[in-house]
Amino acid sequence: MSAHPRTKNQPRRRTPRSVNALVLLAGVLIVPAGCGEAQSVPDLEARRSIMVEEQIEARGVRDPATLAAMREVPRHEFVPLRLRDEAYADYPLPIGHGQTISQPYIVAFMTEALRPQPGEKILEVGAGSGYQAAVLAQMGAEVYTVEIVEPLADLAGQTLQRLGYKNAQVRHGDGYRGWPEHAPFDAIIVTCAPEKIPPDLVAQLRDGGRMIIPVGGGLSQELILLRKHGEQIEKQSVLPVRFVPMTGEAEQVR
Repeated sequence: MSAHPRTKNQPRRRTPRSVNALVLLAGVLIVPAGCGEAQSVPDLEARRSIMVEEQIEARGVRDPATLAAMREVPRHEFVPLRLRDEAYADYPLPIGHGQTISQPYIVAFMTEALRPQPGEKILEVGAGSGYQAAVLAQMGAEVYTVEIVEPLADLAGQTLQRLGYKNAQVRHGDGYRGWPEHAPFDAIIVTCAPEKIPPDLVAQLRDGGRMIIPVGGGLSQELILLRKHGEQIEKQSVLPVRFVPMTGEAEQVR
């Protein structure tokens, strides 16, 4: 659930820009009232295809499995009804409780960086509306996602179940501690930013596993790709980003 304060009067199609500029779009959007007119399924599917072509593939995401999942998962099912006509636009959308569904490009970028494989067990911290979990589940992963905001956790679980993503489980809880009952995980994806990488998440990553996580506070955050090799942790900074802070126990260790 990424966040970057931004005011917007109306949606518009953007041309490709640098990665750094695009990442700053992954944030809160103030939307005019009255949006949300009904869209036909074929129209939504067409807009989803355009989204992948113009917002994602054109900006360098090349992994075929990631692109296929982004084409299949109905993002409009994971946004509030009044914003459904904006579901495939090039910006994040508010989902309530001060949280957002991330810009499609960010979801695709993080998914490609994680390289999820069919049958892998993946932990997500920050379920939000459930969209990222659906993308991972669409790729064949066994997804365990944790959300600290209980109403969002409940709604995400209902949406994933309704859409048939039986390989995605949602739990209301503090993601700082992960989901130890199902560890170890082949991969972990975190969609909120702690000041430091939570040690419990590293401990729940299997040997050879990888994690993608935004780290830092305020305006200074980096998206880190982490790989675990026994006792050694390899870290690679891949992108400057701005996400909402991780809450819960993470607030007590800042």
